[in-house]
Amino acid sequence: MSRKPFYLAIVFVSLILIQVLVLNNIRFLGYVNPYIYIAFIFVYPYKTNRFPIISLAFLLGLLVDMFADSGGIHAMATTLIAYLRPSFFRTFFQKTEVDYEFFQMNQESFGKIFNFVASLTIIHHFVVFLLVNFSFSNLISVLINTILSAIFSLILYFLGNFILTRKQQ
Repeated sequence: MSRKPFYLAIVFVSLILIQVLVLNNIRFLGYVNPYIYIAFIFVYPYKTNRFPIISLAFLLGLLVDMFADSGGIHAMATTLIAYLRPSFFRTFFQKTEVDYEFFQMNQESFGKIFNFVASLTIIHHFVVFLLVNFSFSNLISVLINTILSAIFSLILYFLGNFILTRKQQ
């Protein structure tokens, strides 16, 4: 029996707990609010059927929304990046649906991984902050929040990924 579903369940719950108990309480300089819970969407296996990842992404965002009392903003943003994930996957990794079964992200170059993760992270953060402000009149504030929070989220994601992969070797 495969340990992959158990591993994914642990990652899902752990990322939600880290997000709602620790990271939602960080508000550095009034702009930086890291969202590391979206890492689940990056580590979920790549398959041709989109329904499981889109459903899990919606549930992930909905759970964060329930704890953050944010009214569905995170559910919308996570569902969007889960929907866009296959397009970005094909663009950055140059893989086809046949390659999904054998794909492992740790075998790709750092540049491809960084571009893939950074693009989806920036889209997620932009949607979240745009919906929080719900106005284009604060577009500069939305962009500042997006860039600074995305940078901090990416640092946490790659630092955590580095630490966890080093322990496995």
